[in-house]
Amino acid sequence: MSILAAPTSPAWVEAACERWRELLIDHANCEKKAASSALALIFAYPEDQALNAALSRLAREELRHFEEVSQLMRRLQVPFERQRPARYATGLRAALRAHEPLRKLDLLLACALIEARSCERFALLAPRLAAPLGSFYERLHRAEARHYELYLRLARSVAGAARDCQRRLAELADVEAQLIAAPDEPLRFHAGPMAAAALQA
Repeated sequence: MSILAAPTSPAWVEAACERWRELLIDHANCEKKAASSALALIFAYPEDQALNAALSRLAREELRHFEEVSQLMRRLQVPFERQRPARYATGLRAALRAHEPLRKLDLLLACALIEARSCERFALLAPRLAAPLGSFYERLHRAEARHYELYLRLARSVAGAARDCQRRLAELADVEAQLIAAPDEPLRFHAGPMAAAALQA
């Protein structure tokens, strides 16, 4: 994706294809978190009617995706599991500014980057995974493209000047790229390549 500063490691793709059951559990949690993020922005900025209308629709779509992932998990006999907070999201949040309107801009850009990473990874996984998962991820790839483009449009409306928005996007994209390149132990949809110890487990 053009807004990402670095591509996904082939090592992550290989691990994700081999350990698709673990990935599916995290995917379900990601869909819930995506809906929650949209709702949090609605609550944080109730005066922004355009944002509220757009993200209300997006939150409903994310919850439908969660329902679809849940159905797939039952079909493929993958049980739900609780998960610890991910390093990726924590690291990205730590880079966001605290004061408005800069906070609002950063939140929207961070959401755009997360959705863009999801879009990229769905596209990488779709041709590698057998049905029904591969065809499902191909469809979600198109949805995630719409989502990251929506967050970018909302961010540009906050920033006022497209140049300021683009500069900040590049800064956050660098942070996201560092997070996605660092080795991780749990396999997550938004994580770096598996650490050596985890691969041997």
